[in-house]
Amino acid sequence: MRFGDKLNRHLKGLLAVACLCLAPWVNAESLVPFKVHDVRVEGLQRLPVERVYAELPIQAGDTVDRDQIVDAVQRLFATGNFEDVQLGRDGDDLVVIVAERPSIARIELSGNKSIDEENLRKGLTEAGLAEGEVFQRSTLQAIAGELERQYVSQGRYGADIKTESVPLPRNRVALKIEIYEGKAARIRDINIVGNDLFDDEELLKDFELNSTGFWSFIKGDDKYSRQKLSGDLERLRSYYLDRGYINFSIESTQVSVTPDRRSVFITVNVAEGEQYTVNEVKLAGDLVVAEEQLEPLLIVKKGQVFSQQLVTYTNDLLKRRLGNEGYTFAEVNGRDHNANDEDNTVDVTFYVEPGRKVYVRRINFSGNAKTDDEVLRRELRQFEQAPANTSLVDLSRQRLQRLGYFSVVEADTPRVPNSEDLVDVEYKVEEQPSGSIGANVGFSDASGFIFGANVTQNNWRGSGNRVSFALSRSDIRDSYSFSHYNPYYTLDGVSRGFSLFYSKIDFDETSVASYAADRLGGSVTFGYPISEYSRLSFGGTYEQTDITTGDFVAVDIFNFLEKEGT
Repeated sequence: MRFGDKLNRHLKGLLAVACLCLAPWVNAESLVPFKVHDVRVEGLQRLPVERVYAELPIQAGDTVDRDQIVDAVQRLFATGNFEDVQLGRDGDDLVVIVAERPSIARIELSGNKSIDEENLRKGLTEAGLAEGEVFQRSTLQAIAGELERQYVSQGRYGADIKTESVPLPRNRVALKIEIYEGKAARIRDINIVGNDLFDDEELLKDFELNSTGFWSFIKGDDKYSRQKLSGDLERLRSYYLDRGYINFSIESTQVSVTPDRRSVFITVNVAEGEQYTVNEVKLAGDLVVAEEQLEPLLIVKKGQVFSQQLVTYTNDLLKRRLGNEGYTFAEVNGRDHNANDEDNTVDVTFYVEPGRKVYVRRINFSGNAKTDDEVLRRELRQFEQAPANTSLVDLSRQRLQRLGYFSVVEADTPRVPNSEDLVDVEYKVEEQPSGSIGANVGFSDASGFIFGANVTQNNWRGSGNRVSFALSRSDIRDSYSFSHYNPYYTLDGVSRGFSLFYSKIDFDETSVASYAADRLGGSVTFGYPISEYSRLSFGGTYEQTDITTGDFVAVDIFNFLEKEGT
């Protein structure tokens, strides 16, 4: 609570005591302790009387003095529900007179474009301004000030926030927040001072902000934003650190606004320092993995120009290697130390803190409303009760993604509460359509009316099996097909697929061909996994074809049928 609020409430408490002493229905006996016969509450409009009784530390039968009265007033004020609280004595009755703060009936927003209304209302709710809540004017004023600061951080220096509270019946108010955002100030120039090694053009190339140019009206890169400037300064710092300038620093940053608040000038003062090379690279700390296994992962080498990017990359490689051994929460910190200013060299030491080896307690899935858990679990390479392995967790995530059933697959390894060596593996998926359905209707002079339909589902009823069937019918030809594929026909991942097909031509109804062939058959295929993403498949097909000839058959066809039969 701010000092001003405390002072305000304290003064109100003293005022209530003064009113107690000066009230016309209070006699001299009120200045001495008295026993309360009953407690009455007056002035309530919306709140139930039970709310007051719950906060009031005085009940019928209590003997009260002035200190208890002051405490009661302060407690009722502390609820934030009342603008005024008075306590008085009417005979042996304690009378509580309150003036309620109004409640917020609705909040009307207008003029906000750069800040999404949903996010804006969420922020208002978190600050205590929401429909149904008790209205406090100080909160509304603070929100208006914060909104102005938010717009200034976006470069909208002309932003103006107007607030109004409109009284409504039954002690309610409607809040109106009118926002004039103004135009974002345009960046007239960005100037870097102190850079002798690299020119402004090179350094500004990776900046998100830019001075007004030909394409700025499309890109919007000349609109000033405090957050974007902070990101650009961090990129500038990384640019120098990745090139060996370990003593680089940004001395100051000035943002100047023109009197009309439409243009911004940015000046960044830097100190480049000297370029350093790597002298020695070492590992330190608790090396739970043999040093000779970690050394090949040290991308930073002696004689190289120092690069913070390579240090960070090496940190990640070492952490991943430790994670593969079950040290999921290992920390690796590569730091430059022992900088030698005489020959501009620096030693780099990677400090390893493996922490405790952790095991997987449980693997959970969320988001798979249609797909069975079994379908997901058979793709996993990280198992429960086994040491947590970063590579296996990630490989499992990739295998789930390759199924094609999910648009998003995310993996997380939160610690088990009250345990230092257990984690859960959480896979969050978002399902996507994994099948198709189609139909066609047409007419042909040769075939007459044609009707066709087909259905393909790669995750049939969440089982992970692929099923498809199709049919086509016309006056002269009928065709049907069905196929089924089970990627886990056996527990060790041997797949099996089979298909059936049938087609028949009514030769009596057409004269467009000299022969017709009716087909009936099926096939079966087995696949054996030979790697994480490849399998060797083999199978066979049986097909029976019956041929019917017409009156005018080609000689080659006639000779073939004479030799082979129909």
